[in-house]
Amino acid sequence: MLFIYIIRGGDFMENRQREQEIIDVPVITYVEDKVEKKPRKRRNLSLVVVILISALIGGVISSYVMPVYVFGKLIPYPQNYFGPDIKQVIHVNPKSTEFLVSAVAKKAMPSVVGITTTSIERDFFFGPRTAKGLGTGVIVDKRGYILTNAHVVHNGNVEELKVLFDNGKKKDAKILWSDAALDLAVIKVDGVKVVPADLGNSDDLQVGEIAIAIGNPLGMEFEKTVTSGIISGLNRSVEINENERIENLIQTDASINPGNSGGPLLNSKGEVIGINTAKIKSGEGLGFAIPINIAKPIVDQFIEKGEFRKVYMGIQGINVDIFERSTGIDLITDEGIYIARVYKGSPAAKGGLRTGDVIIGIEDKKINSMTQLVKELYKYRPGDTANIKIMRNDEEKTLKIKLERIPKNY
Repeated sequence: MLFIYIIRGGDFMENRQREQEIIDVPVITYVEDKVEKKPRKRRNLSLVVVILISALIGGVISSYVMPVYVFGKLIPYPQNYFGPDIKQVIHVNPKSTEFLVSAVAKKAMPSVVGITTTSIERDFFFGPRTAKGLGTGVIVDKRGYILTNAHVVHNGNVEELKVLFDNGKKKDAKILWSDAALDLAVIKVDGVKVVPADLGNSDDLQVGEIAIAIGNPLGMEFEKTVTSGIISGLNRSVEINENERIENLIQTDASINPGNSGGPLLNSKGEVIGINTAKIKSGEGLGFAIPINIAKPIVDQFIEKGEFRKVYMGIQGINVDIFERSTGIDLITDEGIYIARVYKGSPAAKGGLRTGDVIIGIEDKKINSMTQLVKELYKYRPGDTANIKIMRNDEEKTLKIKLERIPKNY
């Protein structure tokens, strides 16, 4: 066997002092069988050595020198240098969601409050009993206006209502307005310096956006819990019971549990985009919030005038699909509100609406249910005129209705 000392080409380029390695090179052995020995041809052996050295040096140059020092610096990489199926790799900006959630929570936390209630419930067997309730709210004005769910304040029927602030202070509050159909309420505290939240625009939401919820799930032991997820869906409808549905909801997979109700759903800017309202208990990752744009006209009136004046049309209506199922009568349209009654002297009566008309829209907005109609009317002030689209005797008409403040005895 012949031993040859060779300097590795790659290390030669990096460090000429590196230790030499020994490479075993086998040499062909000729067997003698009564054959006269012939002198070895040293020329052939030298040629083998040169070939081996050249191959090593060429390999080092092609695998190390060219990629590191030549390609991409002196000359561009050859076409398909990295293989024929290389695809473009898009690197995500390393702004981690966890830091975004932390920043949003820090901004919004001073505006989130806990709400505790004491109410009297009537029991058929045991008579009146005291019931305690817990929920969440969000401050919407520096004068102490707080937005929450109607069911958090028992639709206005409470004996005691208290608000717990971020600094640990607790104050009595009063209910200014509540609507079970929208599941929204406005309460107020006095004599406390508060930090109002920024309100966003729920009409601009896109499925897949970041969504962050803050609330008090399962009691004050877990107060100010922060959960995050995405906007999973828009314009969702949830059936609360046989006679009640909440429509046009935001769906999110941010965890929402009992006690979160009334708390804010926030976007990546820390703006309130919804008020958390319900959770389907039969499925995981299904939370819902009322779009903040539904509450904005109400909040604006309180901020502007210190009160909210609800307008009304003066009709008794029923959803077309329910009317058809109940009576077996097929109407000309499958969507809208069948007018079962028009109250005497009401805006509807003055504007020409009749029993049997079917309301199908307000302005350019389609109306399919009484809940939608109520929601749209919250956008108007007393004295405003609304263009009501109806179907009458197979003909579509538009009537102008001058809306009035809802009377106390209505």
